[in-house]
Amino acid sequence: MTDIKVAVIGANGRMGSEAVKAVGAAEGLRIVGTYGSGDELGDLGGADVAVELTVPAASPDNVAHCVDRGVHVVVGTSGWDDARLEALRHQLEAAPPSSTGTGVGVLIAPNFAIGALLMMSFAAKAAAYFESVEILELHHPSKVDAPSGTAARTAALIGAARGEAGRPAIPDATTHDPHGARGAVLSGIHVHSVRLRGLVAHQEVLLGNAGEQLTIRHDSFDRASFMPGVLAAVRAVADHPGLTVGLERYLGLD
Repeated sequence: MTDIKVAVIGANGRMGSEAVKAVGAAEGLRIVGTYGSGDELGDLGGADVAVELTVPAASPDNVAHCVDRGVHVVVGTSGWDDARLEALRHQLEAAPPSSTGTGVGVLIAPNFAIGALLMMSFAAKAAAYFESVEILELHHPSKVDAPSGTAARTAALIGAARGEAGRPAIPDATTHDPHGARGAVLSGIHVHSVRLRGLVAHQEVLLGNAGEQLTIRHDSFDRASFMPGVLAAVRAVADHPGLTVGLERYLGLD
């Protein structure tokens, strides 16, 4: 079998450098290009798949560059709101075929850790059975966006699950919060962000009923925890033309 040729965009960053090592050591994958901030992407070294791990401000242009050249993309950068996703869908509809002759596939992955994907799946399943739900996400202070993409994705999944179950709005008597202590509200779910030195990526989903609480927590202590998901995504993205949001859809966890 021919190796999948992979380019890593954002190769000098914390996640990017881990991805370069993981892809370079993986059977059936071959690094053909690594790109840092300000580098010209060009033809991406003839890559079949690009792994995009940069910052929200740069990510859409990087992904567009890949799609225009028929290169599949695995995206781990956050900041992909509904407007950006819709623009990408339109671009994919007009994109040239990939090197394999199929439509270009793009995966937007809020989290690559298998445990985090399970955490989100479990939380969405449980949310229909609890009156109250809140999300607490904790990351290192170098993270540029808040809330995290994982927290936003979790909130969306929980909100959808509660809507399908016909659950009412979560009770909250707060009427005075001039400083925003109750956090952001996404899909009807309060989300709280912590930025603290020594952390990597952590999230708790707190679910409450009268007299009981369920806590679902995932911790990534090292970015190596994300690499099995990155490799799985690189191997699968060509089989999923068009836009996919969430690695769980490749793994059957949705």
